[in-house]
Amino acid sequence: MTHHDFDLSAVLEQLRSDESGDLVRQMVSFLYQALIDAEATEVIQAERHERSLVRTTQRNGTRPRLLTTKAGDVELKIPNCAKARSFQASSSVAGASTRPSTPW
Repeated sequence: MTHHDFDLSAVLEQLRSDESGDLVRQMVSFLYQALIDAEATEVIQAERHERSLVRTTQRNGTRPRLLTTKAGDVELKIPNCAKARSFQASSSVAGASTRPSTPW
């Protein structure tokens, strides 16, 4: 997870002057999105764009999700996960047909 340094006094001043709640909504959105991404990384067993031998699923884009909070509506991106295809050779001969042979 990335750590961001920022001036807390500037954040406090913005909170005091922010009547529309945009800053709170942005903070809620950032927090929830970070939690969603962390959970997806745990399930997939790999960071975004990371190649791993133990990985059993992969990220397959995102879908939008609207979350309603006291601070207002927050648009989140929920990762789609797809089973990773195995590229290991199967027990059958490579290129052999699995259809039953026909007499003609």
